[in-house]
Amino acid sequence: MPRMLDVSEDVRAEIGDAEADRLLVGDNAPGSYDCTSCRTPGDSEQERTSTVLFVGDETAVLAFAHATCIPSQVVQVSEEQLQGAVRSITGAEGSASGAAQPQNLPAEQAVLGITSGLVLIDDELHPALVVEPTAAITRPGTDGSRGDEFLQLLLEQGFHPVHRMDQVPAVLHGWSILLAMGQLHAVLQPGTGGAPVAWWQAHAPLQVTEGWRTAANKSQTVLVFAAPAGSIGQQPREDLLRDALDKAAADGLLVAAAMPLAGT
Repeated sequence: MPRMLDVSEDVRAEIGDAEADRLLVGDNAPGSYDCTSCRTPGDSEQERTSTVLFVGDETAVLAFAHATCIPSQVVQVSEEQLQGAVRSITGAEGSASGAAQPQNLPAEQAVLGITSGLVLIDDELHPALVVEPTAAITRPGTDGSRGDEFLQLLLEQGFHPVHRMDQVPAVLHGWSILLAMGQLHAVLQPGTGGAPVAWWQAHAPLQVTEGWRTAANKSQTVLVFAAPAGSIGQQPREDLLRDALDKAAADGLLVAAAMPLAGT
């Protein structure tokens, strides 16, 4: 029976057209699975499901997730981390490919979630993006014993701590927000050789409100706030989002930067 699977172009390129097509028609794909993001059960026959390919130096593990949790994508991990996940799945050493759900993948493989909204600072509404990972972020190459290092990593990139939501953050040079045809496509950062690369990229372009787009086009600048997993949450209204930002700032769990707008 055909599955409701999303297979991104990046995943297809890694696993090949034949394997991708077999997955889409129901071969080599599970009906039920445990979401690799939220860890709750899913059913690829009943709900849209993302294929997520974890790739190490020698091992590749194809996992599944609710499409509402994370998009289909390729995630690079260390071979040691991936082998640990494989052992937790199979109870054995060795490489793996095909359908498997890595239950104990390291926290730094979290996906960045982004929420758009307008924030009021000094009596002026500013277009903002709020970035929050789905799980703790640890420094690449470490064992995670130092805990969540998401904010420290951003501080090293040039973000600034926010203790009160009463000032517009400083511009982070070299970074920008890509908006095209009125939709959010990516947050860009400087790459090697000077060409920008995507720090975050939308699986599909994200809609923003008319008010947000108008404010962004007027100021040509977007404020980007970031907080560790669990600090902000999915807030259904902008006033609740602001309350969550105020609390994260007061708790010392918020960093920010202003970024120029690229596109319209």
